[in-house]
Amino acid sequence: MQWTHEYMEVQRSLRRYIEDQINPHVDEWEEAGIFPAHQVFKGLGELGLLGLTKPVEFGGAGLDYSYAVAMAETLHHIPCGGIPMAIGVQTDMCTPALARFGSDELRREFLAPAIAGDMVGCIGVSEPGAGSDVSSVRTFAKKDGGDYVIDGEKMWITNSLQADWMCMLANTSEPEGGNKHRNKSLIMVRLRENGKLVPGITVNKIRKIGMHSSDTGHLFFDNVRVPRRNLIGEEGKGFIYQMQQFQEERMFAAASNSGGLRRLIDLTIEYAQQRKMFDSRLSEMQWFQFKMGELATEVESLRALLYRACELYVSGQDVLELATMCKLKSGRTSRLVSDTCLQFWGGMGFTWENRISRAYRDGRLGSIGGGADEVMLGILSKLMGIAGQKAGLSR
Repeated sequence: MQWTHEYMEVQRSLRRYIEDQINPHVDEWEEAGIFPAHQVFKGLGELGLLGLTKPVEFGGAGLDYSYAVAMAETLHHIPCGGIPMAIGVQTDMCTPALARFGSDELRREFLAPAIAGDMVGCIGVSEPGAGSDVSSVRTFAKKDGGDYVIDGEKMWITNSLQADWMCMLANTSEPEGGNKHRNKSLIMVRLRENGKLVPGITVNKIRKIGMHSSDTGHLFFDNVRVPRRNLIGEEGKGFIYQMQQFQEERMFAAASNSGGLRRLIDLTIEYAQQRKMFDSRLSEMQWFQFKMGELATEVESLRALLYRACELYVSGQDVLELATMCKLKSGRTSRLVSDTCLQFWGGMGFTWENRISRAYRDGRLGSIGGGADEVMLGILSKLMGIAGQKAGLSR
């Protein structure tokens, strides 16, 4: 990938906004366990940054996915993982299927306000018994006249304490012949009206070891009525749509991670140049130098994999395998880099306020959220022809 003037302008605009409107408040928002998503997203929407790849007729820029990668890479300038993840949910996780398969009516009602920053969205897939195993979701949307009546729960839902709507994966029929991949649909569910929860919906906040500024909720749906016109695309194809949506989510994870990991290495080198040990500086010790070289190589390998996946995706090719590799490599590289750097920081790395310790806490989610490492390996095994038909079919 070659970064052109247009890419650089996107990155400069975003970085200015980050430095002026986000970074001065990050520590405060981390302490509060939430950030003002409507406020932050409105500013991003006014800059045209929430719809770079979305249709022009609904307020987007109509650009290819490489611009989303350029934006995601720039998010590492935010010194925490929670806010970049929340932004990614809005741009690359809860809106791709809506933009691609939603009716014009749905896109006017939900997509256009999300692109403008007037609405906050979330993606409702995971449940207590169905996280990585998407095919096992139990939430059911029963047809009743012109409505769906939804009963069930969704868990680990980013942005849900503030979201106006959810792109929900739910069962819309019983599985025929035990096939749990053809009875699911994506449905747009309004969560709040005028800032208040829709009747029948309750939300409980989940406390996490990291990603503190990103709110995460456990939602319950009790006889929640949604118009059947809120169906995205065709009924029964929700699993397929969600699998396609995951490709962009996984590339976003790698893109938002790579720049931040290199920043951790650079910060550790700066610290090592000041830290004295045994009458010399840590940075002068060969084992430190070699380890930093190894970490930098791992990060650049991740970036090269991401760029290849992005180029093929932009050209219209299926990148399920490469996007899955990106997700796997991103989570594991994050763990490796943050843990190794924290070790070199010693006691300072174990303090709560340290940038490295925050990255250590935040980055651990990378191998769990959006599909665990083991699930990514199952998908790759199936794609490589070395696993049975059932392996890796979900997330």
